[in-house]
Amino acid sequence: MHVMPKALRRAVGVVALCVAVWYLADVVSGPALTRAARALLADPLGLAAAILLYGAAFVLRSWAWTLVLPGLPLGQSWAAIHVSLLGNHVLPFRLGEALRVTSVLRRTSLAPAQVVASAVGARSADLLAVVLLAVAAAPALVSSAAGWWVWPVAAVLALATVAGFALAARHRRAAATRAAPSRAPGTGGPGGVRGRAEWLRAIAVCGCAALAWVLEAAVVYEVARLAGADLSAADAVAVTAVTIAAQTVAVTPGGFGSYEAAATAAMVALAVPGGTAFAVALLTHAVKTAYSLVVGGVALGVPAPGYFGRFRLPRRLPSRPAPCPVPDDAPVVAFIPVFDEESTIGEVIRRLPPDVAGRSLVTLVIDDGSTDASAARAREAGAVVLPQPRNLGLGAAVRRGLAEAARLRPAAAVYLDADLEYFPEDLESLAAPVLSGAADYVVGSRFAGTIERMLPHRRFGNRVLTVWMRWLTRRRDLTDGQSGYRAFSPAAAAAAEVIHDYNYAQVLTLDLLAKGFVYREVPIRYAFRQSGESFVKLGKYLRKVIPAVHRELNT
Repeated sequence: MHVMPKALRRAVGVVALCVAVWYLADVVSGPALTRAARALLADPLGLAAAILLYGAAFVLRSWAWTLVLPGLPLGQSWAAIHVSLLGNHVLPFRLGEALRVTSVLRRTSLAPAQVVASAVGARSADLLAVVLLAVAAAPALVSSAAGWWVWPVAAVLALATVAGFALAARHRRAAATRAAPSRAPGTGGPGGVRGRAEWLRAIAVCGCAALAWVLEAAVVYEVARLAGADLSAADAVAVTAVTIAAQTVAVTPGGFGSYEAAATAAMVALAVPGGTAFAVALLTHAVKTAYSLVVGGVALGVPAPGYFGRFRLPRRLPSRPAPCPVPDDAPVVAFIPVFDEESTIGEVIRRLPPDVAGRSLVTLVIDDGSTDASAARAREAGAVVLPQPRNLGLGAAVRRGLAEAARLRPAAAVYLDADLEYFPEDLESLAAPVLSGAADYVVGSRFAGTIERMLPHRRFGNRVLTVWMRWLTRRRDLTDGQSGYRAFSPAAAAAAEVIHDYNYAQVLTLDLLAKGFVYREVPIRYAFRQSGESFVKLGKYLRKVIPAVHRELNT
């Protein structure tokens, strides 16, 4: 909502900044600023108490917003308000105000219209409260600074508050109706139960807003006390109100310049010497800015999900999904993606065991657009070949393999690479935890087993990426995040999603763990490929994988 055209607002802001600089140049006093700063540093407990009260003001505002917007968690309300505060201190033209809404929309599933309406109502109530507090605390100062304009401004804020609350209430009722369509509509109007509840909610929000400004004024009051300025609690509230009004046309990040000018002018009008008034204004602004940068920075990530989404799996994961029924004659299905591996694919298939724990083994080969004789060699070795329309990528081939395996209603599905780096004979040990019901998703760990040969740079890269995966998943038992040998229960194979075509390794693990499937590792043998070339090139790999991991965590 714009109260004036953007160009006009910028022009007004620039003029206000110029006036502020001119005014401050006349009142700056180096000695007074030095004395005030030393006094502030000499009383850390007093400053800490003022900052705690300042923080409590934002907790009150956060709670008030949850009253207007049921379903908004208190933590996310607190985070959105502090992200907005941070934005206003690092962005010009008060652009941080929009972050209040975007933070909630990015971090919750609440409807945009509901969020916007509630934000307008709560923020308007906040500003209306500070205007009325200023009038009550220092009527002479407000009259000299704003004259009769204060009342039209208060009226506009009151209308915006009422409109925001009314729209938010309408959206709440609509959401309740959608949630319980068969429920008869209530009879409450302004005089009914529903109407009284809305009025009580509005009164509580306005009361919280007023008390929040009183708490916020503790910072200027404490700094003024330490600087030797004679400022009462009511005066501190009035000075806070004047500075907030000046911030509405701020050009610079944090309103630097206009804040100091407005606060200094307000204190001078209250008989505080100009040099001392400026020192109080500058140090108060410095304290508030430090708070906004530190706490706002924390609020970008806490609570989860952060403003930029999740960067790790949640600490609490769903319960283990129910297993799929397994027929007595269900096979174990091995699926092998292949792209131009004619020299190895036949041997891989022939070395697979003919049966696994008494169950027959069905081998599927996903031909990912090979240009050599890979498909023919696979058929000769006895595999069922399923061609892709073209070379889509390893992730797409694994996705196809999981889907085809799940259609066969297997007792277990096992994936392995086609390049003979992994030993086909190890398939039974990999499938064993799935067949016994101990696990849904089993990864063959090269680093817990035997590595005959791995190039040093690949060993280092695998170690680093595994540490990253361990952090992403919060699992200390994860020792190989990029293994090309994995087993799946029928339920895991059916539920697995690979969200990008390029690769599968990290996103598949994150997907299955996020769904509650039980994870295990077994040691396996590994020998570096003797022919062909790996598709992994570090730069391209990271460019593809990192965004996909972030997308997977936030799907």
